[in-house]
Amino acid sequence: MSDPDSGKAPQADGASEAERRKGKSSRRAKRKRGGHGRPTAHSAEASQAGKPSPAATRPTEDEAGSPAKKRKRRRRARGGAHGDGQHASPIQQPSSAPEHRAASDHGHPSSHKSGKNRRKHRSKRGLQGRPLAHEKTAQIVAPTNAFAAGHVQVHEDHRHDRQSMPRREGHAQHHHAEGDSRPVDLYAALDLGTNNCRLLIAQPTRPGQFRVIDAFSRIVRLGEGLGASGRLSGDAMDRAVEALRICAAKLKTREIRRMRLIATEACRAADNGEAFLERVTAETGLQLEIIDRETEARLAVSGCSSLVGPEARSVVLFDIGGGSSEIAVIRIGENRSSRLANHITHWTSLPVGVVTLSERHGGRDVTPELFETMVCEVERMLEHFDCPPVQGAARDSGDFHLIGTSGTVTTLAGVHLDLPRYDRRRVDGVWLSDDEVSAMQAKLLSWDFAGRAANPCIGPDRADLVLAGCAILEAIRRRWPSPRMRVADRGLREGLLTDMMADDGVWRRGRSRRGYRPRDVKGPQT
Repeated sequence: MSDPDSGKAPQADGASEAERRKGKSSRRAKRKRGGHGRPTAHSAEASQAGKPSPAATRPTEDEAGSPAKKRKRRRRARGGAHGDGQHASPIQQPSSAPEHRAASDHGHPSSHKSGKNRRKHRSKRGLQGRPLAHEKTAQIVAPTNAFAAGHVQVHEDHRHDRQSMPRREGHAQHHHAEGDSRPVDLYAALDLGTNNCRLLIAQPTRPGQFRVIDAFSRIVRLGEGLGASGRLSGDAMDRAVEALRICAAKLKTREIRRMRLIATEACRAADNGEAFLERVTAETGLQLEIIDRETEARLAVSGCSSLVGPEARSVVLFDIGGGSSEIAVIRIGENRSSRLANHITHWTSLPVGVVTLSERHGGRDVTPELFETMVCEVERMLEHFDCPPVQGAARDSGDFHLIGTSGTVTTLAGVHLDLPRYDRRRVDGVWLSDDEVSAMQAKLLSWDFAGRAANPCIGPDRADLVLAGCAILEAIRRRWPSPRMRVADRGLREGLLTDMMADDGVWRRGRSRRGYRPRDVKGPQT
């Protein structure tokens, strides 16, 4: 019979029971002396006879007939040392010479003993079926495409090519817990606007936040020519369908827990808007819903809620779109709701955006006189907005400010920061003073079309739209003067994601998000 520790067979004339007891006591004494043994008469005789000592020979059963494994467990519980020092460890332990030197430096013999025992028990964990700490690896669902594998797709809309890149904290679909094969919940939001088609796929993280997993944004100009004809043109619809095919392919490669796909002003105002969405469903499989203007305003507020600081008491938030501009007046009292949209007291949606305004007045060659004409047109629209004066406006009180979420304000911020390339991380949340906004608008107005197109934060796709957006912004600033404005590079998609996650309770206090499975909701939700 072989020894389970050393693999050696005991001698036929092995030690008697009394000698084994004596060997046990000597080993205990050896541990008390710090690992240095005292030779005994029996061990001396055994060494002279060429036989192993009792400490080196171990029977497979103890006195009570217990199996060898139980005996080994008892030795491990006592922290005992083996005479021959041979263990079957899954990893190679480092040499103990440095530990010996450290113990002698400190002058305490027990430091070597405790360190030696810790190393022994650490190696034995592998024998007991428990993996070592550094051998654990995170379980990651196999990527379904290049983006899931950590690659970022280059977006064609320069303003958002870095806006929606996944954070580098992890991969797309980590499991809920070790050994759990269920993927995390993914949410998707699509916004088909007058100028852009945008998609976000995200997973909830800490309360009120989420991590972007995949994104897409492309300028399609769906509302091109809509103001003159009242219909969506064939070329514009073709561009939009092609972008939506890409979005559909991205959604099919992932297990989406819940999604919401919306269309805004272009489909809302066009005579053939409903027919266009039927074509989208037939060719891409996506079912988009046309939302009303109030819903659009509320979603814009929900998407920017984290940019409203606790000191703010009044905020005017505006979203300058391609075919319409939404404005919401927010008053926050002492009891602030977790949903900022609940504090909207007044809102309006102007039937004018950067595409429609530039088509009416021209966006390539804009003179100061033409710019003022556009501003006055928007001011006349705001006169019909029945809203009392906002408390704190027109004075440097600190409890009132503007929040702008659109390509216009992000462009101004990028030009102000003199970025060599648009960077969402530097733009989103930045503060601009009233004088800085005026200076940036004057700079853009002094450039010709080629100069605006050459700026990396504008580009040729927006060079004919940015001044129309500045005119809408100027009209808003004249109606609600404010010493400062905060820039938000976020909008309807973020609002959609925030609302869906809040409705499903993934951030609910007292509930573990990893163990929570919201109710099944299939397809686009209205």
